[in-house]
Amino acid sequence: MSNSLLTKNALARSLKKLMLARPLNKITIQQLTADCGVTRHTFYNHFQDIYELLGWVYRSEVIEGLEPYRCCAGWKQGFLSVLRYTVSNKTICLNTFHSLGREHLEDFLYGVIYGVIIRVVEELDGQELDREGQRQIPEPVKKQARHEIADFYTLAILEQVIHWLKAGANTDPAEIVEKVARIMDGSIARSLEHYQSAAAHPVK
Repeated sequence: MSNSLLTKNALARSLKKLMLARPLNKITIQQLTADCGVTRHTFYNHFQDIYELLGWVYRSEVIEGLEPYRCCAGWKQGFLSVLRYTVSNKTICLNTFHSLGREHLEDFLYGVIYGVIIRVVEELDGQELDREGQRQIPEPVKKQARHEIADFYTLAILEQVIHWLKAGANTDPAEIVEKVARIMDGSIARSLEHYQSAAAHPVK
């Protein structure tokens, strides 16, 4: 492991430790570096501010582990792993939720969820390549359709997660995943079909 990664991991551990006792917006660089045993200069060699460090924590502990689940067969397990991580780190995650503000939290969660859903949409769209009219649809139109569908379902799932966090993240994560799965089952494929049909047979 490189010295840079060792330093980042040490800073991450100190940040998570401090977040157990105080709000994120009350933690200072001085407190963080003192707990970690490094200088302010060392901190700024790796991160611009504490929020960037926090983003790195979530990327390394959550996002990087989602790659195997970015598909139709695995998205539910990926979603469940994110929610279970939240439960296992509830104090830190709720601290983030209340300290960063809704806009910052939504940006992070949106990116996580969209990264999974867009792969699901692309996979389902690929399964429809032989349907009548599909090959005649311009690639820019197909790309826009995929983005709009992924965006729609990402926002729907995101709102469920926000509601769950606001309630204290006390509901069993498996219940949240199953609720989302029931609503999404077959609906993404139908949305793709509607887009494809409209593009292949435009109203004149």
